[in-house]
Amino acid sequence: MTDHTEATKKRLQEEAEAREKLRAARDATAVKPTPTQVENDLAASGVPVPEHEPDGSPTESGMQDKSTHTRHAEAKPAASQRGSYATRASTSE
Repeated sequence: MTDHTEATKKRLQEEAEAREKLRAARDATAVKPTPTQVENDLAASGVPVPEHEPDGSPTESGMQDKSTHTRHAEAKPAASQRGSYATRASTSE
């Protein structure tokens, strides 16, 4: 039973070290959240923030600007469907 206990303790220690290495590597990157806390504070105070600060992530040069290439369409009823149903004629006596 001591072999099992020792093996389990060793495995748990190795897993903890691996998690710590991953956390350290993730924290060492120069990427910051977008929007930043300063931008959130400005927006909460009513100041417009049209563009965000660069977050340090790699840019996607092949991406199109979605705001200029978005299509907006509004559904309109077909002309053949207008008035195609019968209504009761109102009679006043």
